[in-house]
Amino acid sequence: MKSKSKTLKTNYYLYTILSKLPTFVPEKEQKMARDEQLKERWNLVVEKLTLQFAEGDVLDLDAIIYLIGVQELGQIHKTFKKDEKVNLMHIAICRLLEPYGYYEFDYFDDEGWPHYKFKEELPVLKAGEQTVLMKEAIVNYFLEKEYIQ
Repeated sequence: MKSKSKTLKTNYYLYTILSKLPTFVPEKEQKMARDEQLKERWNLVVEKLTLQFAEGDVLDLDAIIYLIGVQELGQIHKTFKKDEKVNLMHIAICRLLEPYGYYEFDYFDDEGWPHYKFKEELPVLKAGEQTVLMKEAIVNYFLEKEYIQ
């Protein structure tokens, strides 16, 4: 029969070893926690931008992408034509996907518009997956700009 002190030493030894091991969190639970954090941060971005730029309506994904394009261009007081608005959204998408390795900034043209080089083919994603990717990229953009925490 083991003595009480030997059992305590063994338990302490096991505790010491186990406490140094990384905590195992199943992948599904990690994904759920990431999804919940993304959802909270996305809602914060939407709330802040809506209060700052919308007149009553909640901004949607496309409106936020457009605002990022305007921010990246830096011509915030200019009125844009329809084709320029499309180009602004393209600028935003390139900028948002740049950290993922899909685009790389190339240069500014004579009018100050940024241009990006295509680097890597985007994966084939379902519509919902595309939305999640863009929301994640937008959240990361605003974290980088310290607009949210």
